[in-house]
Amino acid sequence: MDKTLSDGLSGPQRYGAIFAIALGITMAVLDGAIANVALPTIARDLLASPAESIWVVNSYQIAIIVSLLSMSFLGDLFGYRRVYQCGLVLFCLTSLFCALSTSLPMLTVARVLQGFGGAALMSVNTALIRLIYPQRFLGRGMGINSFIVAVSSAAGPTVAAAILSVASWQWLFLINVPIGIMALLLALRYLPPNQQKAQGQRFDIPSAIMNALTFGLLISAISGFSQGQSGALIAGELVALVIIGYFFIRRQLALPFPILPVDLLRIPIFSLSMGTSVCSFTAQMLAFVSLPFFLQTVLGRSEVDTGLLLTPWPLATMVMAPLAGYLIERVHAGLLGGVGLAVMAAGLFALALLPHNPSDLDIVWRMILCGAGFGLFQSPNNHTIISAAPRHRSGGASGMLGTARLLGQSSGAALVALMFNMFHEHGTHASLLLAGSFATLAAIVSSLRLSQPRVQA
Repeated sequence: MDKTLSDGLSGPQRYGAIFAIALGITMAVLDGAIANVALPTIARDLLASPAESIWVVNSYQIAIIVSLLSMSFLGDLFGYRRVYQCGLVLFCLTSLFCALSTSLPMLTVARVLQGFGGAALMSVNTALIRLIYPQRFLGRGMGINSFIVAVSSAAGPTVAAAILSVASWQWLFLINVPIGIMALLLALRYLPPNQQKAQGQRFDIPSAIMNALTFGLLISAISGFSQGQSGALIAGELVALVIIGYFFIRRQLALPFPILPVDLLRIPIFSLSMGTSVCSFTAQMLAFVSLPFFLQTVLGRSEVDTGLLLTPWPLATMVMAPLAGYLIERVHAGLLGGVGLAVMAAGLFALALLPHNPSDLDIVWRMILCGAGFGLFQSPNNHTIISAAPRHRSGGASGMLGTARLLGQSSGAALVALMFNMFHEHGTHASLLLAGSFATLAAIVSSLRLSQPRVQA
């Protein structure tokens, strides 16, 4: 048994385990995107204003970011399999709660609880992949995981539109129940335990509270800035963030097993990979938020045309992510990430420098460059983050990976608002140039990893 766990699962059990993870992560990622499409319908049905209905989306994202690291710590403490299974149960129950909600406050509470379930799934999924795949094939496992996330992100609006065309918005959440039950049955049968745990590890409640406050205030300040809230409120949040964050970091440095694994940041290749991740997801979100405005307001394309023209990006990511998972077994992650992010930067700058009346082909090949570059970077970067940590700290590394993604995405969305406020009608162009700059910075940080030895899973 020990040998099996230390070097992955056998074929049939591995397929069942990865399918259990695929279903769970698909639900968690989809539910971060599908509600956007239904917001006008939900607001009208629950007699809420459009501004109030935004909390249906924000509450889910905030719940994930404030609980992600605590969930990953619980995975290190009690087992990744157990946390994942509990996450599936909570996600199913809260999806039902969402569907049965009759008011916006009720739906918002349900989405917060659903976010905790989503955090449990996201916090340990890559740690589980480390147990599922043999060491020599871990890159392929990371490639499949990146592929699933890319497909789910790309399919969100399409799935939502398809469901809403034949059913009410409640079915956006009800559909999670049968999928979640199927994932739970697979998880109970196939997911492996992590037997290698640290001695003396315990959950520190003050750290969990300070972690939630620190990241909650950070996301709240970023969201408030992007939504044009009062400067005094944002300043107050930032002051509270600095004070609480200072004491939070001090406490983490004093603990042998911190919830925020600052000790892992002392590993050079881990910290460089985290920096690469934050910069790259900032670039991605700068582009994702600004491109629809660019295509519709600047180039005069319709909503349908915009959706079609954006599709080559995630499709290219879907193609490249599994390929990059194979390449990591032979090529240094710093090189793969550097090349991929340089290609992404080239695509972003090319989009910013589009001719005045571009053809569809002019736009499509630039989108493909961006998506292919991002796909080439993502799997090797995730592989490096999870592999650089000791095996019994895989949960902490997995939580940090998710935190870096969410911080980058939140920062990118806020920076688009800043560009629009500063440059007005040229805001979309400025956002794309800034996205290219962040992708270039990410490529440089990734290339710095070449001075570090390759990590072993």
